[in-house]
Amino acid sequence: MTRLAPGETPPQFVLFSFDGVGLTPNWDMFLETAERVDARFSALMTGLYFLTDNNSAHYQGPGHGPGQAAIAFGGDETDVVEQVRYLNRTWLAGHEMGTHYVGHFCQGSGYHGSQWTTADWVHELDQFYSLMENWRTNNAITEGQDLLFGPEEVRGGRAQCLEGRLDQMIPAWHQFGMTWDSSMPAARPGISWPEKIDGIWEFPIPYVYSPPLGKHQTALDYNFWYTLNGAQEQPHTAARAADITTGTYEFMFDEAYNGNRAPLVIANHFNDWNGNAFNPATAAFMEDVCALPDTYCATYSDVVAWMELQDPLLLAEWQNRDPVAADAPAA
Repeated sequence: MTRLAPGETPPQFVLFSFDGVGLTPNWDMFLETAERVDARFSALMTGLYFLTDNNSAHYQGPGHGPGQAAIAFGGDETDVVEQVRYLNRTWLAGHEMGTHYVGHFCQGSGYHGSQWTTADWVHELDQFYSLMENWRTNNAITEGQDLLFGPEEVRGGRAQCLEGRLDQMIPAWHQFGMTWDSSMPAARPGISWPEKIDGIWEFPIPYVYSPPLGKHQTALDYNFWYTLNGAQEQPHTAARAADITTGTYEFMFDEAYNGNRAPLVIANHFNDWNGNAFNPATAAFMEDVCALPDTYCATYSDVVAWMELQDPLLLAEWQNRDPVAADAPAA
């Protein structure tokens, strides 16, 4: 944490974050990769995974009945205990714990995030924190580790499917002491410095030019998959999916590192989509860039603290720099 002087170049921050962080060998892969290259990432927890399938009625999302959700709950008791063990392992390794909310109600699943009011978001976050704190009682589980951290560790997150209205979400975030968010698709092409909106640091999901695709693309693994084949399970296209992921991320990094030095948001899931095409490519990218000079693979809260340490005039100057990775590279 260094306060820069005028004329000094900001470090290149890379912010890896993972939506849901459910049980999968990919969790091990990223923990092990991060340890090798001294990277920190943000693990965005889904509240459903604190409930066994048999105890799903402890959750009731806005505008939905008890036990209803758009994705699966946490499995059986063994699965929930193992989930807590992995969350502890992640937190003890120095990674950030954030929220991916609970019910995953997106467009097409009834009353969804883009329709929610502030009261709905407050209700959803109340549910998230309650499920996190009361996971033993809700499931009558006595074995396994206690959860070693509490709600005070959660300072931001990502809304499911990048849905929601900031004017309704921000008042809810303030009620829970949140300081950052990474839910919104970028309002313009390219990678720019984060800005504070009504007291919340907003880290948008980049919309960039993708050299492997030859067009603009939302830089998120699910969106890569949807662009590739309509998000259909086609393992024979896994190599192409990995090439898209690697080529897009490398272009984003090179443009930021050699350009405006805006923090680079890399948003992913642990899901084994399309023959697990995306995770090994993202882990290899983590391994390649996090050890580079003047590069820090950090958490959202790390970068918030660093930005708030800087001279506001310098920060404003960086925020006014032109976006990078907005267009195809010059021939």
